[in-house]
Amino acid sequence: MEQVDAVVVGAGVVGLAIGRALAQRGLETLVLEAETAIGTGTSSRNSEVIHAGLYYPTGSLKARLCVAGNAALYAYCAERGIAHRRCGKLIVATSEAQRPALQALQRRGVENGVGDLQPLSRAEALSLEPALACTEALLSPSTGIVDSHGLMLALQGDLEAAGGVVALASRVERIECGRPHRVQAAGMTLGARIVVNAAGLWAPALTQRTDGLPAAFQLRAHFAKGNYFSLPGRAPFSRLVYPMPEAAGLGVHLTLDLGGQARFGPDVQWIEPEADADAEGQLDYRVDAARAEVFYAEIRRYWPALPDAALQPAYSGVRPKLAGPGAPAPDFRIDGPAEHGVDGLVNLLGIESPGLTSCLALADETLRRLPL
Repeated sequence: MEQVDAVVVGAGVVGLAIGRALAQRGLETLVLEAETAIGTGTSSRNSEVIHAGLYYPTGSLKARLCVAGNAALYAYCAERGIAHRRCGKLIVATSEAQRPALQALQRRGVENGVGDLQPLSRAEALSLEPALACTEALLSPSTGIVDSHGLMLALQGDLEAAGGVVALASRVERIECGRPHRVQAAGMTLGARIVVNAAGLWAPALTQRTDGLPAAFQLRAHFAKGNYFSLPGRAPFSRLVYPMPEAAGLGVHLTLDLGGQARFGPDVQWIEPEADADAEGQLDYRVDAARAEVFYAEIRRYWPALPDAALQPAYSGVRPKLAGPGAPAPDFRIDGPAEHGVDGLVNLLGIESPGLTSCLALADETLRRLPL
């Protein structure tokens, strides 16, 4: 049986960040990816936003790691020449009834350590974005956008420069906890002192295939699909525009790519993996064009001039949820030895937004939970 120091399951942005951190600590590190390319799941099917950290409950992992990750990610992008832009974001109230919630959002952001939030009157918001409709707004200058694929390539490059390896088309079938742990993947068995489950959408399913992990830590995933629509030509906005957040997401917001193209989404479409996947990893990512009708109504709350028939189906992504419809949005879950009692094993679960922003901070948090 071949042995390495560490195995990371999943070559999305979080798995690559963790693999990079382990390799740079001098550990012989292997990142196993089920697909034939890196970052084909949640990491490449999102809004590519660098979040500031104002949405999440104070003291939560999401809040703490988003704020730390925001600073770390901007520094890393500048250092490695990764395309990004600190464009800022407006969170808008579109009725007087939303004013208390917007003010509460600002207070939460301050409590989370987001120190640059600026409340704006309607006139001040329109002076920045004349096409906007709102009663007031909150400006988040430290929100930005990033080339997620460029980020993942940089993380992979650092990992490999430190001696780590990414193995594609290597689905992990089973983990047997022990000394060392035994990882079965691609027809081989690997021994590893450290195993990190960063399999994203499929991380909960992998906990159920981990022998020796207590049953209380073997979880079931809930999937919330988010559809995106694009706008031909250029939108009359230079900043991101977000409505007030919803229970399962941040609402149908307007984001920009690095070329200035506008896209809208995501919505929330709860799906059952059994009905939408014929095998692990094979989800139906098609966008139903009929869903655009709801988008028009949502977008026109903050951009009334959106032309008829302007939206085109773009792409979709799936959020890895740990709770189903109607339940409060759970925090990131990082189960390490202190939680489940298995030395050298960490499971990262429910890593949805702001996982992209938090990737470097998530890597640091994971290493703190391991015997290095």
